[in-house]
Amino acid sequence: MAITFRKLFVVHFTTIIGLCCCFRKDVNPGENPNIPAIAKYFTTKGRYEEVNPYLIEDILAVNRSILQPPSSQCREIHVTAMIRHGTRYPTVKNVKKMQTLYDLVKSSASGKESWLREIQNQWTMWYTEDMDGRLVQKGVNDHKHLAVRLSKLFPSLITEEKLRGGLIKFITSSKHRCVNSTLSFKAGLAELWAITDKEFDYAVNDALMRFFDQCTRFVEEVDKNPSALSEVDKFKQGPEMRRVQEKIADRLRVPYNTISDDMAEAAFYLCAYEFAIKTVNSPWCRLFDEVDAQVMEYANDLKQFWKRGYGYDINSKSSCILFHDVFSRLDRAANENKSGQQVTEAVTVQVGHAETLLPLLTLLGFFKDNETLTSLNYATQTQRSFRTSHMLPYAANLLLVLYDCGDGDLRLQPLLNEKPVTFPGLTEASIPLYQQVKERYRELLQGCDFETECQLFKNLEV
Repeated sequence: MAITFRKLFVVHFTTIIGLCCCFRKDVNPGENPNIPAIAKYFTTKGRYEEVNPYLIEDILAVNRSILQPPSSQCREIHVTAMIRHGTRYPTVKNVKKMQTLYDLVKSSASGKESWLREIQNQWTMWYTEDMDGRLVQKGVNDHKHLAVRLSKLFPSLITEEKLRGGLIKFITSSKHRCVNSTLSFKAGLAELWAITDKEFDYAVNDALMRFFDQCTRFVEEVDKNPSALSEVDKFKQGPEMRRVQEKIADRLRVPYNTISDDMAEAAFYLCAYEFAIKTVNSPWCRLFDEVDAQVMEYANDLKQFWKRGYGYDINSKSSCILFHDVFSRLDRAANENKSGQQVTEAVTVQVGHAETLLPLLTLLGFFKDNETLTSLNYATQTQRSFRTSHMLPYAANLLLVLYDCGDGDLRLQPLLNEKPVTFPGLTEASIPLYQQVKERYRELLQGCDFETECQLFKNLEV
């Protein structure tokens, strides 16, 4: 399904025109009162700039010192970029929880603190249900800026000539926030090269970018199964979370039983959304200290672990279709390059969701801790690598860069959020031979069949 750029740019962007906020140029988070002290714990609601703080000073900065090719003889021949949509509004579900909390604070909270008076007398509940996860202006900018930075990182691949020649392909989820992120990425390139005379197509492909919806076994055994998240429920009823709720109640001077775990989450997200969307340090952030924020972060990580990560085997296996698609693109580029042809797909830009990236990262073995995350081991997980605040902010991206180093061998470099990572099990070489990577994932390449894995009654251990 191919749709033209100009037509949908007009249609879909009507939801965000006029909502542009003024973004002040931030300085070091440690020195800037506009950045909440707890911003680094916002999990999947976090700004991309918290993962790469150098972007706060210069949003188009590229950290070349850590992004070097394997050797000076190497040239990149293909990049596959899997990117999460940019900053968005809260969903209907979150807006309802926020409204409930706001009503309680307005009617029942007492105290003379300036931040509380600000919430009660100046702050208004401006989030509405019809916003429902749509892209905001900051999300438009997330992708425009990412496009420019990637063109600086890969100047021989992301070029005007290749864009005009159809060698840069765009694939997106059908969700409006992903379509608009795709349009924004392309607009970033079009503005960079002042292209006004040509339209660029993209393909909507939910089979690839929303595979989780179409994996019956995942939907029935995990997504729609309340008991699948029992560890999350236990943690929410546990002492760490209860203490956070009590501290919020104390700060608002309301009875303990009025602050549920849903209300604590709503308050945390209000702080996160106000910051991500408007770049303001909201008075809602004063309901949490750093210890509270770490507990809230763990609660969400626990949910992501059991629903999209290592908790159940089917979580990652649901991404088999995307896994094979990625390697088929890499193989095609490798074969064309080997035969002396032009690589017909120099760059593939695929825009999806946190739920698209996390199962694939899990299937590839990234960020796997020695211990399973549970409701009982919060205290021993402070140094865990499975931390969605680092992995999956808005506009999170996994890049796979294929290099030809002139010796007949190709090398593959993975980057997460523009920083090099190493393939699990291949840590000796930061940029291993492509053949080594394929050998590392041989079992998945030979198996990992989406249709088979997603059969509801497949008799596999989870």
